[in-house]
Amino acid sequence: MDYEEFEKAVEFFGILTRTSKKDLKKKYLKLSKMYHPDMEEGSEEKFKQLQDSYELLNKYMDSFAFSFDEEEFKEQFPSFTNYKNWR
Repeated sequence: MDYEEFEKAVEFFGILTRTSKKDLKKKYLKLSKMYHPDMEEGSEEKFKQLQDSYELLNKYMDSFAFSFDEEEFKEQFPSFTNYKNWR
């Protein structure tokens, strides 16, 4: 995988910022119905591109390394930033 392939996959799914694996799968299922070769708007080429993009993004998300510092925690869980027992 190179960055250009990754960027194309992100564009194909229309991801603007962060997304979860759950949301990616929902979007994949929606797009797979639209691009399936048996559908009116579908084509084998678009469906194959969708599958390849989904696999690439899933692989990236599975191998993502998380930072376990306070800043990352606060970014992921902003509701906990005012929690009294934090630190």
